[in-house]
Amino acid sequence: MTGRKRHLPAALTGLGLGLSALGPALAPGFVLSYDMVFVPEPGFTPMAFGLTGTLPRHVPSDVFAAVLGLVLPGEWAQKLILLAIFVLACVSAAALVPSPRLLPRLAAGVCYAWNPFVAERLLLGQWALLLGYAALPWVVARAARITEPGGARRLVLALLPAAIGGFAALAVSGLTAFIVAVVAAGRHRLRAAAATCAVVLGLSLPWLVTGWLRPSGVPADTMAVEAFAARADTPFGVVGSLLLLGGVWNAETVPAGYGHPVTAALWLAVVLGALAAFGTWWWRQGRDRGYAGLGAAALAGLVIAALGALAPGLLRWLIGLWPGFAVLRDGQQYTAPLAVLVALGLGLLVERVTPRLPVLAAGCLALAPVALLPSLAFGAAGRLRAVEYPDSWRRARQILQADPVPGDVLVLPWAAYRSYPWNGHRRVLDPLPRYLPRRVIFNDAVRVGDITVPTEDPRARRLDAAIGGDGPLVAALRAQGVRYVAVDAEIASWDPAAGTPPGRRGPSGIVGHPTRLAGAEVVLRDRDLLLLRIPRPRRVADEGPPVALASAAWIATIGLIAWSLSVSGVTLVPRSTPLHRRRKAP
Repeated sequence: MTGRKRHLPAALTGLGLGLSALGPALAPGFVLSYDMVFVPEPGFTPMAFGLTGTLPRHVPSDVFAAVLGLVLPGEWAQKLILLAIFVLACVSAAALVPSPRLLPRLAAGVCYAWNPFVAERLLLGQWALLLGYAALPWVVARAARITEPGGARRLVLALLPAAIGGFAALAVSGLTAFIVAVVAAGRHRLRAAAATCAVVLGLSLPWLVTGWLRPSGVPADTMAVEAFAARADTPFGVVGSLLLLGGVWNAETVPAGYGHPVTAALWLAVVLGALAAFGTWWWRQGRDRGYAGLGAAALAGLVIAALGALAPGLLRWLIGLWPGFAVLRDGQQYTAPLAVLVALGLGLLVERVTPRLPVLAAGCLALAPVALLPSLAFGAAGRLRAVEYPDSWRRARQILQADPVPGDVLVLPWAAYRSYPWNGHRRVLDPLPRYLPRRVIFNDAVRVGDITVPTEDPRARRLDAAIGGDGPLVAALRAQGVRYVAVDAEIASWDPAAGTPPGRRGPSGIVGHPTRLAGAEVVLRDRDLLLLRIPRPRRVADEGPPVALASAAWIATIGLIAWSLSVSGVTLVPRSTPLHRRRKAP
């Protein structure tokens, strides 16, 4: 069977899983859920390239979305990306199973594309992380053979989805690739480590350069360790929940009904059976170093995932020692290589029982991940739905585009996340910074329970005291280059000349004084948005990283990708991905 034909059943299966999981999310409109924000006309803004002085958390994923927006409407670009995650995950995991039978390969693909990790991260809106996750089995296979001719080039292409996803996706995939490469290379481990590090660093340059060269530096904030630590979402505690590929820090993004003692116990049996099948097979096959590397990466990922919950003091110390260790705070995402191992093990388990059981019984085992997590279906039980942006937002964008006077936009309420009525009151990161064509200043501080992670935007920090006070705001906003104030959410009908809305504390930061925005002109008033214009703002430039160095980083990364494609036989989608290393005859 040729490579393309071998991948086709898994691709169709992944497409079916994606259609089933997304459901109402595929209707016309946009899915807005926590960090998942797509807009009708994404632009190549300074924020998209990480040039505004904030941490480049959405570099280069926002640029990728903008590129897709050149050829597709924004809503269809989002649906294409979400479906591609399920297709890539199913195809890549299926290709990793060393079996000529179709059912074991599909079992691995189904398990990898439909599990608690995917469900929780999808509800959390982290499509960029899931894009890297989808290609992780290919990364494992390419890293295991990096010392072979063309190995580095193949690893570049396998890591490309993670590179698009950005720092979190590439941190997970890069660490996995490093461990697999070092373990699999044997006596060539130094060469493998150097090549892997070079590839990962080369693909990381767009966000690495802009992040480390921002004038305010990388914050060494240790307060968020407990906030983003893994938590138990099953009866088996934190470690047990992580072993079952759950344990996300945000309790609101756990699928409905997940963690019930009966289904959790059955899922635990499937996971343990898959791990046992993998271990038995690996031992009998001569303890191949490539698969040993995968096991080592899965174990290391599990340890990192539990670190914030079991040893928060150690993680805080590491972050204080070097701020870069903050990438380990959201530890649950590092269970991704364990998901690869579980999926591979389930495929091997189905391979082992297929000759002993009726095909129907083996098929039921292959579909166990779907049966034990039914609430991922139909848009995660209706929690992922497509909606249309209000017409007032479109009019606001037109007003800003037609205004020749430069200046930025301040967004109120002074908080990062919204629960819009027109979005079914589902929580989402404020879309206005991506929707509007100007630089948007908003409070990007994140509050988790009683813990608040401070804002990272230098412009927001300078305005924080003024907005949180009681005095007039217009002079302070004008001095910081603010031309417009956008008040969104259900308080948009508030009249700034009338003081605090009846029965409400009022918009965060505009409290207790009827003239805080006196002098600002109301240019748009609607149920969903209030837009005010401030006359004669000062010109204030962002204190971002050097544009020349950021451009050089993009050029270097694009050159690396072009180099990886310059050899015949190296393709974006591999024909096969065995981990076995060819042994020379004695």
